[in-house]
Amino acid sequence: MGTLITPDELRELVDSGAPPKVLDVRWRLDRPDGHEDYVSAHIPGAVYVDLDRELAEPGQTATAGRHPLPSTETLQQAARRWGLHPGDTVVVYDDIKSTSATRAWWLLRHGGVEDVRVLDGSLRGWTDAGHPTESGEVTPTPGTVTLDLSGLPALGIEEVEAFTQYGTLLDVRAHNRYTGEHEPYDPRAGHIPNAINAPTPQNVDEQGRFLDPQLLRERFLALGVDPEKPVASYCGSGIHSTHNTLALELAGFETVLYPGSFSEWSNNPQRPVATGEQP
Repeated sequence: MGTLITPDELRELVDSGAPPKVLDVRWRLDRPDGHEDYVSAHIPGAVYVDLDRELAEPGQTATAGRHPLPSTETLQQAARRWGLHPGDTVVVYDDIKSTSATRAWWLLRHGGVEDVRVLDGSLRGWTDAGHPTESGEVTPTPGTVTLDLSGLPALGIEEVEAFTQYGTLLDVRAHNRYTGEHEPYDPRAGHIPNAINAPTPQNVDEQGRFLDPQLLRERFLALGVDPEKPVASYCGSGIHSTHNTLALELAGFETVLYPGSFSEWSNNPQRPVATGEQP
């Protein structure tokens, strides 16, 4: 089974006798609540996922970052609300080139769901292919899936500095946030020392489809990623960095995630911050 699924492949599954569980993970930094757009039009049968409340742990302090990882209980309760059962095939999508859908992919995959796929090209790819949408809310019968987030391939804040001594740390935010010229969300501007800038949009083509694995590999090698060493990604709050995690896996690299990302790092004043072009 692959990590990505094309719109045509998904259409075949949706129309089959055993359709996958489809999750709509629409979320944006400037518009985090995607529910209104979901109700207006979504892939038939898709269930809306509230990223802020179901793919993150609500009620945490700023020092934990803007989207701290959910507890096993939080994610499992959400997954059961989505109607997930053991053995289900799950397809996740959004409307922003898969940059929020991959958060659901990463959590579910490492939480115990074996077959989780990302719709390549997002909702735009689905509609551009001429496939139908429906409106309204989908409320499935609650599922029985059991999840376990205890073994996530993730770095804690205490591990990040040491990681840069033996691995490669990628900052996937926009270049002007990496350099510190612009910081609209977090208390300090700049980047984690020794991190290399690798903006997420460069993982996909103009249609939002992931680049061919060989092109992705060439991109990361050109940035200085060493295939003999582990590589970690971070962003502002642990959402877009999961997109880079998927791209790295497609390219054949061993990868982990720093989910606290710059929002956690910059909210802890004892942590150093670098500015400018250099890592």
